[in-house]
Amino acid sequence: MKPVMIEVDNVSMRFRLSDDRIMSLKEFVTRKVSRKLTYSEFWALRDVSFTVKRGEVVGIIGHNGAGKSTILKVISGILKPISGQMTCRGNIVPMLELGSGFDMDLTGRENIFLNGAVLGYSEKFLLSKYDEIVEFSQLGQFIDVPLRNYSSGMLMRLAFSVATVVNPEVLIVDEILSVGDEAFQKKSRARMLELMSGGTTVLFVSHDLGQIREMCDRVVWLEHGQVKMIGRAKEVCDAYHL
Repeated sequence: MKPVMIEVDNVSMRFRLSDDRIMSLKEFVTRKVSRKLTYSEFWALRDVSFTVKRGEVVGIIGHNGAGKSTILKVISGILKPISGQMTCRGNIVPMLELGSGFDMDLTGRENIFLNGAVLGYSEKFLLSKYDEIVEFSQLGQFIDVPLRNYSSGMLMRLAFSVATVVNPEVLIVDEILSVGDEAFQKKSRARMLELMSGGTTVLFVSHDLGQIREMCDRVVWLEHGQVKMIGRAKEVCDAYHL
């Protein structure tokens, strides 16, 4: 029996949202000091529970605001839930906001080592993988150009190439297979399938049900921050599509 790699146990996440439309920092400070700020509570997640076994590919689907990105951030350790527990056994590579660890004033070459260090890769390892990263990104001579001159597609290609250079134990993916042109999308999907076939445990969010059906073993359907259904990919996608 395969061991459990990710265990989400009754996780809840709440945000406080300001009810006031504040147009400036001065207005915010004035209202804060006078205690005239009013807030409402938004529950992004309510008692969410599921497990993911080693080597399993689990999709997360739901409409905008259902809590998909929030649960990925909780599992990645970016957000701490207000209640419940999350356990992950193994090193995680989160691909949530590609390029978030980049410095726009540095070149692509320099950012490979910066972003790689953020993901926990050693300089020696990155040097050994440098040519592979550049080749996969298809940036060519632009690798020595500052990132502020990159298009969003070029930035995403570099970030994806750095993030997937190793076989992580747990991969967290949020809508990144839509980056770049059609040719790079096919290339990135092939790379994802390669990682999955190598035994990597994957949590995968996408609005593309075709991708979910093709790549996932099981699916978690979130609705208004709660689990509506968990089951085989086809079963859940069929129910969601109705």
